[in-house]
Amino acid sequence: MGAEQEKVVASNRRAYHLYEVLETFEAGMVLAGPEVKSLREARANLGDAYGVIRNGECWLEKLHISPYEPATRDNLEVQRPRKLLLHRHQIHKLQGRVIERGFTLVPLRIYFKEGRAKVELALVRGKRLHDKRESLKRKDADREAARAMRERNR
Repeated sequence: MGAEQEKVVASNRRAYHLYEVLETFEAGMVLAGPEVKSLREARANLGDAYGVIRNGECWLEKLHISPYEPATRDNLEVQRPRKLLLHRHQIHKLQGRVIERGFTLVPLRIYFKEGRAKVELALVRGKRLHDKRESLKRKDADREAARAMRERNR
């Protein structure tokens, strides 16, 4: 059994700044052929994307996948809702936490795993302004410490 090959297509680095990530899930996506080809060319944007649960199904909204140029007539709408493939117990768990506690579902990255398009979906809570400032201070302090260690080891 070989190591799992993962090719990251798009990532949402801003989500780590805006939200506190509580839990992550891996989900498959229902895509059309031209969408998969466009993803293989890394032509996706997670900027405004979010997850919703409707009628016992999980959907990814506002995910922008650019049209695949050679498939002109087969291309679908670029920001259409896309169904996510999760186990029923995972959907029920997410639905309870989103409704009761007011958490949000945010995609962190899209990648290919063993030839299939996957999305890493996170259950998040919005950070307050002082939390964001604290995160930036901690990041700066870590950067300074790493710089000092490099200087010392020269």
